[in-house]
Amino acid sequence: MTRPENRNYACTDAFVEELARAGLRHVCICPGSRSTPLTIAFARNPRIRPWLHFDERSASFFALGMARVLREPVAVVCTSGTAAANFYPAVIEARYANVPLIVLTADRPPEMWDWGAAQSIDQVKMYGAHVKWSATMAVPETSADLLRYVRATAVRCVATALESPAGPVHVDFPFREPLEPVAVVADVSERDMPAAPDAWRGRADKAPYQRVHATKRACDTAQVAEIAASLRKVERGVIVCGPQDDAALPEAVAALAAKLAWPVLADPLSQARCGAHDRRLVVDSYDAFLRDPAVAKALAPDAVLRFGPIPTSKPVLTWMQALREKARHVLVQDGSWQDPAFLAADVVRADAATFARDLAAALPHAPSDAWARRWTDTSSVARRVAHRQATSGDELFEGRVFAELASLLPERATLFAGNSMPVRDMDTFYPSTAQHVRFMANRGVNGIDGVVSTALGAAAALPDDPLTLVIGDISFYHDMNGLLAARQHKLNATIIVVNNDGGGIFSFLPQSAYPDYFETYFGTPHGMTFESAAAQYGLRYTRVDSWAAFRDAVGRGVTSEGTAIIEVPGDRAKNVALHRHIWPAVAEALKPMVADRP
Repeated sequence: MTRPENRNYACTDAFVEELARAGLRHVCICPGSRSTPLTIAFARNPRIRPWLHFDERSASFFALGMARVLREPVAVVCTSGTAAANFYPAVIEARYANVPLIVLTADRPPEMWDWGAAQSIDQVKMYGAHVKWSATMAVPETSADLLRYVRATAVRCVATALESPAGPVHVDFPFREPLEPVAVVADVSERDMPAAPDAWRGRADKAPYQRVHATKRACDTAQVAEIAASLRKVERGVIVCGPQDDAALPEAVAALAAKLAWPVLADPLSQARCGAHDRRLVVDSYDAFLRDPAVAKALAPDAVLRFGPIPTSKPVLTWMQALREKARHVLVQDGSWQDPAFLAADVVRADAATFARDLAAALPHAPSDAWARRWTDTSSVARRVAHRQATSGDELFEGRVFAELASLLPERATLFAGNSMPVRDMDTFYPSTAQHVRFMANRGVNGIDGVVSTALGAAAALPDDPLTLVIGDISFYHDMNGLLAARQHKLNATIIVVNNDGGGIFSFLPQSAYPDYFETYFGTPHGMTFESAAAQYGLRYTRVDSWAAFRDAVGRGVTSEGTAIIEVPGDRAKNVALHRHIWPAVAEALKPMVADRP
């Protein structure tokens, strides 16, 4: 460490250096004056890549997307005042989606708090319970003890953000002037530095100031044996996998399913629906057939083993709620308590993949797979019928977007679905395939804000893998500022905007029965198309009018450099009718399979 210019840089250089030593590789920086010491400290640290963003909300969601893909912390930096408030939505999503963010906000010094200073708000613990840990740093000085505190705090940030369940942490930095790296001789004495080399330069071996040792949470052998003994007696059980991003879980769950001979209801966001793992017991069309009461009754299990959060599919949740008094519900999750219907009789607080492997090792193979085959046969028929219904005709049906993408996306593609209808259509219409596809969505709190930026952050973290985002028009409009990152950072992405001129999901909800209010307050037609937005940000644009044009545009999008916007026009009323036309056809095709079954 060279001699820092003044006390601000003594502290920020030490802080950033320790972040790098603890494993931080990326930071998203927003312009501002009060944050200058943090910005320059990051800019001159060669081990951390800076990503410049003009908009704090877009920056924070971009960092969220990167952190989710990398499964490691990403930092965001902003100046004081309302700039920090613009991080709030992404902080909330990170908290509920267990994404490790390090939120660094600059602040006025304490003597300026609550005295009307410009760009000054109360930033102490401003994110409340939505961060795992919050700290307000001491005003910078150059004592050895304070520099040790600075270094230890940086290590604690990374460790706390990663500690299961992962999530955001917040550190507020009050800086006095000068904010620029001007030399202040009185601040830093070269005679002080040799006296406390660990404080000024960090550990001599380049290791983090504090080494943090952590392990994955696991059940002990006796607990696993107890659960295995109880599940061994259950012939009719199901495994339900909700949204998660651990690449180790699909193979572990597949091995467990094979031992139990239970089907796996795999939400695409569980990463278990598609891939090279054993998918013989994966069920992918449950959203289509569990809507039918006769099928749901015929497939009622005696036990449900659920990994992670509630799946996207509402029919699955409704079905599980109907089983409350009939089936034992075992919930496995190492994150927050995600059981909104209070279904679980047993909660296993352990790393999901580790528990699945341990449980499989404790189980013999089930004597029969007849129960699982009943599920997979039902799923196969439902999938064929739903696909045939969705792809018949030439209309630009929203659900068909995902059926088409299943045959268009290349190996190792990432498919990001916006909330409201896109993520639901992905669940319903994207089939199980051997292709490795990473599925993503902001399902922490299911918001429509920041989706473009999150997807582009994921694209930045995956420069060699094509990313496709499917998003509704309102959500796209909500985060058009995020498009600047695509041009500024030369990102490769294909953005499919399903434009049905409003909030399409509301047409499926009870509000649609009130025409006096529906269009104005829920349907919210806007009359916009997005060619001019693409032009403003220098992105390629195509508005398709047929499935042939769609396939051609997607093919060019996923194989070309840069970002392309593909607009798919739709009609909200027709979309509802086309969806509702599918479910009776599925139920009719399954009638012979459920007749007279016990």
